[in-house]
Amino acid sequence: MTDLETTGDTDFHAEAVRALGAAHERMGELIARVGACGLRAGAGRGGDGRSHFTALTAAIVGQQLSPKAADTIFARVVALGPGGKLPDPAGLLEIPEDVLRTAGLSGSKARSMRDLAARIVEGTLRLEALDAMDDEEIITSLSQVRGIGRWTAEMFLMFQLGRPDILPVGDLGVQKGLVRLFSLRKLPRPERMHTLMRPFRPHRSVACWYLWRLNEMPADVLRPPRRGR
Repeated sequence: MTDLETTGDTDFHAEAVRALGAAHERMGELIARVGACGLRAGAGRGGDGRSHFTALTAAIVGQQLSPKAADTIFARVVALGPGGKLPDPAGLLEIPEDVLRTAGLSGSKARSMRDLAARIVEGTLRLEALDAMDDEEIITSLSQVRGIGRWTAEMFLMFQLGRPDILPVGDLGVQKGLVRLFSLRKLPRPERMHTLMRPFRPHRSVACWYLWRLNEMPADVLRPPRRGR
């Protein structure tokens, strides 16, 4: 349950990058082209050192939106709080749903955000306990919140808690990255993804970060795979 680095120390990433490059030739080539891994725990939307509540609120806002749109709406939600800061769970519950929607939230997302806050206030979701849980326990716990499914919980594990070996099989970007890395003919199913990513354990979070970067690069960025092996 060792976390990814959270303080700027890149030693863990260096170890992961070396292991990934040794595990697969084309992954090594991709890493060489992209450079150092930029995956940072707790440093996504909401700023460095963001709280778990902030991270989950931002995750709800960002579902099915581009990063730019998500950032805009999240900033509006934050502005609803006292002093232009995101309210705490109790404070968020005091904001009516229709006011939350003026920030650009859909009704469903506003209700999800309020459900998250209510569970924290009631004590049925203890965010401070998440760090000590294993990955699947966290996914199960967070999935009780309205609007938070496995993918959102996995993004929380990767980007907030810095868990090193997460494979979000429902992520289209990871699927497309695998198609390019392994020259597949179609998007892989979950079982196939687990098989393809097995050599990258226990660093699959970092591997996914490089697969996302691969999707941003030209189609011919990697040499054709060797045949006849």
